[in-house]
Amino acid sequence: MTIPDAAEHVRVSTKTIRRWISGGELPAAKLGLQWRIRPQDLTRFVRDRLEG
Repeated sequence: MTIPDAAEHVRVSTKTIRRWISGGELPAAKLGLQWRIRPQDLTRFVRDRLEG
C-alpha cells in the first residue's frame, strides 16, 4: 500500500507515516518514486505500538 493508503488506514497524517518510515520504525520499500508498505507490516506495527 502507498503512504496515503497507510495513513488513511490508521487515521494519521502522511507526514506521520513518513516519519515512522524514516525513523526505521515502519518497514517500507521504495519502488520507483513511491514508498510501499506491506499491509501485514502496518498491522504488526500498529499492534506492537498499542501493546507497547
